[in-house]
Amino acid sequence: MKNALLLIIVSLLLLVNCRPEGKDKSDTTKLPRIAIAGIGIESSTFSPAQTHEEAFHSRIGDSIFARYPFFREGTDIRKRADWIPTLLGKALPGGIVTREAYESMVAKTLKMLKENGPYDGLFLDIHGAMSVVGLEDAEGDLIKRIREVIGAEVLVSTSMDLHGNVSEALAEHSDLITCYRMAPHEDALESKARAITNLLDRLESGKGKPKYKAWIPVPILLPGEKTSTRIEPGKSLYAKIPSVENQEGVIDAAIWIGYAWADEPRNHAVVMVTGDDKKQVTSGAEKLANAFWEVRNEFEFVAPVATLEESLKMALASKEKPFIISDMGDNPTAGGAGDVTWTLNELLKLREFKSEEGPSLIYASIPGPELIEAALKVGVGGKVSAMAGAQVDDRFAPPLKLEGTITAIKEGDRDAEVEVVVKIGSIHVIVTRKRKPYHHEKDFTDLGLNPRETDIVVVKIGYLVPELYDMRKDWIMALTPGGVDQDLERLAYKNIKRPMFPLDTNMKKPDLSARLLRASHQLK
Repeated sequence: MKNALLLIIVSLLLLVNCRPEGKDKSDTTKLPRIAIAGIGIESSTFSPAQTHEEAFHSRIGDSIFARYPFFREGTDIRKRADWIPTLLGKALPGGIVTREAYESMVAKTLKMLKENGPYDGLFLDIHGAMSVVGLEDAEGDLIKRIREVIGAEVLVSTSMDLHGNVSEALAEHSDLITCYRMAPHEDALESKARAITNLLDRLESGKGKPKYKAWIPVPILLPGEKTSTRIEPGKSLYAKIPSVENQEGVIDAAIWIGYAWADEPRNHAVVMVTGDDKKQVTSGAEKLANAFWEVRNEFEFVAPVATLEESLKMALASKEKPFIISDMGDNPTAGGAGDVTWTLNELLKLREFKSEEGPSLIYASIPGPELIEAALKVGVGGKVSAMAGAQVDDRFAPPLKLEGTITAIKEGDRDAEVEVVVKIGSIHVIVTRKRKPYHHEKDFTDLGLNPRETDIVVVKIGYLVPELYDMRKDWIMALTPGGVDQDLERLAYKNIKRPMFPLDTNMKKPDLSARLLRASHQLK
């Protein structure tokens, strides 16, 4: 009887402790360790401006989580991995990044990656159009240097803007890669979450790196103002992506428009598809690349375009308010210096706006540190006479002396630092200490302005972001000069690969067959 009882006890103990071979209790609860890093900016090499490190407002460590709603405590994504955030720097579009700024941010990133490894994965959040002094492929350089620290086996998922550039180096060192599918970028967070979910799924399933990565450079270089997904042919082109992505054996499919205002060999459109089924991956990539090429002649500006003179005639004749004019050539959301005074100079010359009783107009905006200091001294209601603009880009017009009444002062904005409204005739000019794009109604109402009841609103922007688009009653994009000139023929390209559409209109159809790239661990 004792022997039988002993046998039962031993059997129960063996059953309780029995687990699949190679597994123990800690293994069954172990989460993948995934690092987070990224440096993102859109940089025009046709602007004299340079971007310094402070413009990136870098988040370090856990502060990165606040940038993404899907990383909040308790969310599914947050619970599926042990996340190790390092450095995430995101800047407004601007001029080329100084080498010192770039090297400083890279050094901080690599140091944290070294200190906190090893990793199963890395979420790399970049824009894809960062230009750096002395480099031809900044993001390619960044990911190579990250790989030297984390190793070739770590699964890297890269999230990008569709106006980024995908060099062969960036594509090879990325295992999973995707970009936005909407312009304006209303799906930015959705795209980043997709990049992370793809990464988690591959780690959790044990499938790891995709077997195939198809990369197709498409020799098309167009501005975002011609390739919005709001209208055709961009709308239908991007609508083809799900039919490729949903194929068995495909992980993700993406189309990059590329960035038109930098002069580097990587500046052109790209199609990429990743997955485990060679046929579906290659045929899907070729389908999208050929579809892109076939509609190349159909791309037009997302809104009517005209000279500034013609735009103002239409705005003054319109009975709709607000009539929005996009001052496109110096658009800081595309990489312009933001301080070109040409358009404002033309506005101030017009007799229609000389009187306070003239048509109401808001101009947003112009940097003017000198005027800001003068305004802070005299306060709201005081008179000011000081210079503004053209401290960075004076190629088209010199600094302007603005003389008027201060109607508002606001301090503490992250980008502008200080904002001042100067009333000159019937024009309200928004002057900032540092450049700032004006995207939201609150940007105006916080300064005591009512854009919905203003006759004309002039903004330094290209296609309108959703809030301005919904606000407009009429709209035109003015072909003004600046570092992001929409007339690409006027830009002195020297380093992009030629032939390139639309610069070389009679070029033959390029080879759009899929190029299967090596995985990161296969690189020498």
